[in-house]
Amino acid sequence: MEYNNYIEYIKEKHKNQKRKQGTPYYLHPVEVSKILEKKGFSKDYQIAGLFHDLLEDTDTTFEEILQISNMEIAEAVRLVTKENGYIMEEYMKRISENKMARMVKLADRIHNLSEAIYTSRDFQERYIKETEKWFIDLAKNTVFENDLIKQLKDLKNNIG
Repeated sequence: MEYNNYIEYIKEKHKNQKRKQGTPYYLHPVEVSKILEKKGFSKDYQIAGLFHDLLEDTDTTFEEILQISNMEIAEAVRLVTKENGYIMEEYMKRISENKMARMVKLADRIHNLSEAIYTSRDFQERYIKETEKWFIDLAKNTVFENDLIKQLKDLKNNIG
């Protein structure tokens, strides 16, 4: 499949979903994919960025993702998917052990931090704490370390 076909696929899957600021949801995974592209990650990483919310937020199955991509992408998407009753420590540990999942999750967090200004002050404060507790270490010694710290600082400076 061509990259643009993957965009059409997620557009259809995230149809009728909106971000907190009212924009079409599919634009978020597109931005995550672009962040990965700008850092020089391969098309597989970019596709995993496009797909990262499919299992969590749509009716897409692991098998469907595997069918249109490959095992590395499908596994990374599975790893970044929060299941009901997940335990954050276990969730972050499994992400940290898979390079593709780790890079996708960091790109996702950076984009979410950049758009957290559209959320409530309470959400912003919780998101800042969660980022400090779990994502600073996840980003350490990666191409995303400085970007994450900058986005976190920007949010803190513009909070509610």
